[in-house]
Amino acid sequence: MSKVDRRILKSQEAIKKAVIELMSEKSFDDITIQDITERADLSRKTFYLRYIDKYDLLDKLIEEHINELRKTCEIESDMELDYIEGYQIWFEFFEKNYLFFSTMIASKGSPTFRSRFLDFIIEEVKGDVDTTEGKNRGLNEEVFVQFFSSAFVGLVEWWFKNGMSVPPRVMAEQVGMLFERNF
Repeated sequence: MSKVDRRILKSQEAIKKAVIELMSEKSFDDITIQDITERADLSRKTFYLRYIDKYDLLDKLIEEHINELRKTCEIESDMELDYIEGYQIWFEFFEKNYLFFSTMIASKGSPTFRSRFLDFIIEEVKGDVDTTEGKNRGLNEEVFVQFFSSAFVGLVEWWFKNGMSVPPRVMAEQVGMLFERNF
């Protein structure tokens, strides 16, 4: 595997940081490449060496965070944690990436983020659903998955919009108990 030039990584991080900061200040539609490059203190040429346009940048940024969350879930799965411990890892990840998630969830963020985040959560919840026996027997699996996935995304939105007023551990305990009762 070839070593990536540190200058490239630094410029990519500066660009990502710049667009997230700008999105916390104004609508993505109002952000220009010039705004991003000025904030990142880089040339437009550097930007275009890495991204097609600002939408490509946003798409890659969203994908990067979803993939990081996916890796976090894989690690959690390998560790065979209970729901509370697993959700604590999730909420700590959200807290660590506060600026990104709070910006994406806010009205100034990307409308496609919520959809991609929900799709990811649906993917994760599907693996835990059993509607063939127990208290969930006979329920439509798709309805069940959509309900809990939408509830979780809504809860994360609420948490960020309220400035993470509930600590990650408490969120994990509350969500973990709700999932334990229903899965």
